[in-house]
Amino acid sequence: MRMKPQYLFVVVVAGMVALYFIARSLLSLGAPAHAHAQAKPIVGPPSVQAKMIPETERPYDVVVRGRTQATRSVVVRSETAGVVAQAPVLQGTYVKEGQVLCRLAVDARQAALDQAHAAERAYELAVQQNEELAKKGFRSPTQVLQGQAALDAAHASVRQAEIALAQMNIKAPFAGVFDHRDAEVGTYLSPGQPCGTVIEVNPLLVVGDVPETQAAKMRVGATATARLVSGQTLTGRIRYVSRDADPQTRTYHLEMTLPNPKLDVRSGLSAEMHIGAGSGPAHLVPVSALVLDSAGRQGVRYVGADGRVAFAPVDVIEETHDGVWVTGLSGVVQLITVGQSYVADGQKVRVALAP
Repeated sequence: MRMKPQYLFVVVVAGMVALYFIARSLLSLGAPAHAHAQAKPIVGPPSVQAKMIPETERPYDVVVRGRTQATRSVVVRSETAGVVAQAPVLQGTYVKEGQVLCRLAVDARQAALDQAHAAERAYELAVQQNEELAKKGFRSPTQVLQGQAALDAAHASVRQAEIALAQMNIKAPFAGVFDHRDAEVGTYLSPGQPCGTVIEVNPLLVVGDVPETQAAKMRVGATATARLVSGQTLTGRIRYVSRDADPQTRTYHLEMTLPNPKLDVRSGLSAEMHIGAGSGPAHLVPVSALVLDSAGRQGVRYVGADGRVAFAPVDVIEETHDGVWVTGLSGVVQLITVGQSYVADGQKVRVALAP
């Protein structure tokens, strides 16, 4: 009986599949035993890259965020009542000590001074006459003393009138900038009302607050630099560190003074103070090498002499383009730079030196 072509094709395919499995089983039986053993994965310590980091003596800087501030700022007020007759200084102008900022109308004060001078002259003549008559016996010592007392009162009246007239001129208490005007010509000022504000910006202050962990490193007179938001870098010295902490923030107020002869640095600019706090051992490590341990502490992982991983908490003292300077390590350290996040403390590792 002749087989149909489609059945013949199925038989041929089935025979080829059977031959394949038979041949595979025969080859598997003939392979050496060590070939199967080599196929098993090799289990061993994980591999990390590490770099030898030397210890370096480096100056410590404490970085404090702050702002520039005028050394002195005073609201200049009127000592007497009167109408502003002149305002000779524009706000924003540099003024010298004693320069008139507001001048009140004199009114009758000059006349009062003239009257006091006239009375003073009259009493002087009376005293002279009493002294001459006393020598001739026509005036008693009591009358002479009464005349002298009247002359002294006239002197006091003159002085009082002079002060009242001088108070018409409201003057700058120190050299600085007339930063803000409160009274214009025609404004009536009562005693204590402001004419304007004078600020001293040379020298200039940079103020900030130091955390309690860094306060012990601050010293009055220490050299410091201030990097302003405008890009300027200025050098000065620490003039004040408070002894009592702010009860809310637990920080200590700090003031740095720096020269500003051109008055080009304004008050109120944001600044970053770098304050010298001595020197000591430090290590320059890549930023990527910093990790956190299970307690949330920032630090680095390194390989000890026994080839095991160890963790060391560090403090960052300065950030640079080449990495960060940290304290907390000692001597030359084999720092893990690749794989530090995938190994645990005390784990044995294989080390490949990083390029």
